[in-house]
Amino acid sequence: MTKNTADETKKTYTKQTYTKQTYTKQGAAGSTAREGARVMGTVLVTSGTGKTGRRVAERLAALGVPVRAGSRAGGVPVRAGSRAGGVPFDWQDESGWAAALDGTEAAYVAYYPDLAVPGAAGAMAAFGRVAAASGLRRVVLLSGRGEPQAAVAEEALRGARGEVELTVVRSAFFAQNFSEGALLDSVLGGELVFPAGSAAEPFLDIDDLADVVVAALTGDGHAGAVYELTGPRSLTFEEAAEELGRAAGRPVRYVPVSGPAYAEVLEGFGVSGPEAGFLAELFATLLDGHNSGTTDDVKRVLGREAKDFTAFTREAARDGAWHG
Repeated sequence: MTKNTADETKKTYTKQTYTKQTYTKQGAAGSTAREGARVMGTVLVTSGTGKTGRRVAERLAALGVPVRAGSRAGGVPVRAGSRAGGVPFDWQDESGWAAALDGTEAAYVAYYPDLAVPGAAGAMAAFGRVAAASGLRRVVLLSGRGEPQAAVAEEALRGARGEVELTVVRSAFFAQNFSEGALLDSVLGGELVFPAGSAAEPFLDIDDLADVVVAALTGDGHAGAVYELTGPRSLTFEEAAEELGRAAGRPVRYVPVSGPAYAEVLEGFGVSGPEAGFLAELFATLLDGHNSGTTDDVKRVLGREAKDFTAFTREAARDGAWHG
């Protein structure tokens, strides 16, 4: 899925601290980023308390970049001494966007709940107009790999942004979907119920995604680029369940189900009926094999290989993701 929906609903991601030292060691956008990010003005991170937004904000703050983390509540916890602060930002209330963008140089756009939902294209067009009027220099947009409707929303932003530089980051299915949220419960329960059939997916570690986003926000040479981010190899959900079980120290079995059956599972986790139906249909559509191929875009941007799924499972287990 675009992992935006998993980003903000009942899915995803491990909590990891991130320092300027570790960021510099791992690299971002080749040698330029390893030498340090270009000093720049304030960056707005929409959905700043979300799973990808939080990681992006942490990395920017670690590099000394002023961060404005947007959320509906507006109150974002900030580490002592950091240059990050919160600001109200609601995708359903356009009236606050100009204030959130005022004085910023760049923005990371992670649309809630997903770029494929009805209304997303209109929101992207509106945001593009506000961004252009605010004098914003650069936007990095999170999108979904192989999502036709997300591509429509991308184009809406592209057509309305004026002179604002745009980089699109299309993500494969997040590996961290298995370590937090609804799929965490499935792993803990020993049955990974999901409508993926036998299709393989090149699961992407969210930390790689965040590194790419930060590289595009803080470095030059990314304007106009569309990056399709994947892990280094593809696994079926059955294979992923086996690796999860080994790392977690408990048996995990993959149970393929239909889209409607999965919608019922989501409703059991408290997801509303319409949203559950949308998510189930989206998963069934995306996980039909057409996204199984891998890319080298993580390496192109960061100068290193993407993190393998096995490495993700070991790190998540070490951090206590499956101790419940």
